[in-house]
Amino acid sequence: MLYMCLLYESEEAGAIRNGQGKEEMVQEFVELEKEMKKRNAYILGKPLMPTDTATTVRITSGKTVFTDGPFAETKEQLIGFYLLDCQNLDEALEFAEKIPVARTGSIEVRPVQVLDPATQALFNNV
Repeated sequence: MLYMCLLYESEEAGAIRNGQGKEEMVQEFVELEKEMKKRNAYILGKPLMPTDTATTVRITSGKTVFTDGPFAETKEQLIGFYLLDCQNLDEALEFAEKIPVARTGSIEVRPVQVLDPATQALFNNV
């Protein structure tokens, strides 16, 4: 089953780490991804650019509005993700607790919705 692991952390925590501890954390990510690949769970994982590079798109009353930067003020921002193919939720949670950001932020683990065959066929023809 596919699981999305969404990595959240305050951008301040990431900025502080850029000087101290960054290389150690990068090495932890490298080792974790090796384990994910060895167990055939890794599909994709990427960090995201800071929230000030984001653009939010909303359509209200038929009018499209683009807003630069994050739409809502929150303590933690979405900073990256992993898409994993795991045997079950327990395996996905096992990987999530090994993601270094879990110590300084949080990891949201969500199953990817399985579409019914008719709906999936519509997407397959695109």
